Amino acid sequence: MAAGDRWNYVVEVKPGFMGLSREAVQEKLVQLGLQGWELVSVVQSHPFKAVQLYLKKPI
Repeated sequence: MAAGDRWNYVVEVKPGFMGLSREAVQEKLVQLGLQGWELVSVVQSHPFKAVQLYLKKPI
């Protein structure tokens, strides 16, 4: 990508009552990757809170 490129960003986290399984997260990331999204950061503000996945793709 060149300087000045524009990006779309998304945070995609939908935990269930008992949280997310590793397999569910992996499946979602594969789906988003096939759509052109790139995972750039993962944040968990507290051990008992949901993980936030930050993704981007060129506009």
